[in-house]
Amino acid sequence: MSRADRWARACLALLLVALFGPTACSSGGSGPVVHVLGTWTGSERDSFLAMVAPFEQRTGIRVDYQGSRDSDTVLADRVDNGTPPDLAVLSSPGKLVQYARAGRLAPLDNALDLPGMAAQYGASWVRLGAVDGKQYAVFVKASVKSLIWYSPKALAAHGWTPPGSWDQLNTLDRQIAGAGVPPWCVGLESSSASGWPGTDWLEDIVLAQSGPDVYDQWASGALAWNSPAIKRAWQTWGDVVAAKGLVRGDSRGMLLTDFAGSGNSLFGRQPGCYFEHAASFITDYYQQGDPQLKAGEDYDFARFPTIDEGFKGTEEVAGDLLGMFHATPAAQQLVAYLTTPEAQQIWVARGGALSPNRQVPTTVYPDALSRRLGQLLVDARAVRFDASDLMPDAMQSAFYRAVLAYANDPSQLDTLLTDLDRVRATVYA
Repeated sequence: MSRADRWARACLALLLVALFGPTACSSGGSGPVVHVLGTWTGSERDSFLAMVAPFEQRTGIRVDYQGSRDSDTVLADRVDNGTPPDLAVLSSPGKLVQYARAGRLAPLDNALDLPGMAAQYGASWVRLGAVDGKQYAVFVKASVKSLIWYSPKALAAHGWTPPGSWDQLNTLDRQIAGAGVPPWCVGLESSSASGWPGTDWLEDIVLAQSGPDVYDQWASGALAWNSPAIKRAWQTWGDVVAAKGLVRGDSRGMLLTDFAGSGNSLFGRQPGCYFEHAASFITDYYQQGDPQLKAGEDYDFARFPTIDEGFKGTEEVAGDLLGMFHATPAAQQLVAYLTTPEAQQIWVARGGALSPNRQVPTTVYPDALSRRLGQLLVDARAVRFDASDLMPDAMQSAFYRAVLAYANDPSQLDTLLTDLDRVRATVYA
């Protein structure tokens, strides 16, 4: 059955509801309601509600959205209590696998035109929402993580340019440090998830240095943490974080600085640093820190430096996955709608999000910088999801802790990798 046929059948069902009274998907006789739980609050909540507004107007289905930054805990409690929402944003593919294999999620085969989706999104994006050969989730929005951020004005004042390779990065780092300012701002603090910004560094290094096959083995638990490739990645990160004077505040600064405000030191008459490694969503935090900043003028990005030329073109990405816990006709319609270019471009046009849908025109992005980011996402030769988010919870938490411990004392690397392998032997058993 095509998507159009499914849409027509669902619309007919809604017409029958209107003519003959409420059904099981109704709420108090007021028409169908889809209950959605997500992580989006503030401006993100506003953007999601703007995204679904045309759907509500067209179908008469109401979207009841609950947003919480602690949605993982809220969702787990509701699933345990037998009261999950119809749809929920899942924080990672690891959570997707957990709920799908526990039989909690409903497959989306009847809601989606999978061949059509594959053409719009590419195989990598569709595969990330699948578990054991069945489609269980779709991406509402995405971000690129393999990025270095800088102030064009600050670099131009010294005649510096963003490094294209890791060797160039090492040379420029020491040149900037020699001028009396640490080249990097690094913030590892993020409440209970402190350490995750460092995992992004290591993931990008593994991809750029050893390639996607090694990355896949490592992310899936098939490759030991003390293997030469993974140990070398930590040591390469140490070129930056273990060297005296290359990071603002050195180890104490990294450990105590909130990731959200770390990059604010890029801006101003006398910058406190010149580079930050961060995902595309960091621009929201830049703007919150100073609403007068202009994309492309006050801040810009470069791709993560090349380490091995043979592995160029693979991007580390993240995104918000939506899974279905109750397969009501209204929930199925909403899932189908959210994958369309029409829906995707609404959030994109408001800023703060990228779409992996190839049919979303780059012209809808709000500025030239975000248009470049959107194009980078769809043009990527291959994408790899954030490795720590693919790992089981215990492994992810141990990874976060190891990042903090390494930032505090890089000489303990061998011990940290041994400890990580002990966790690996337990969680992947």
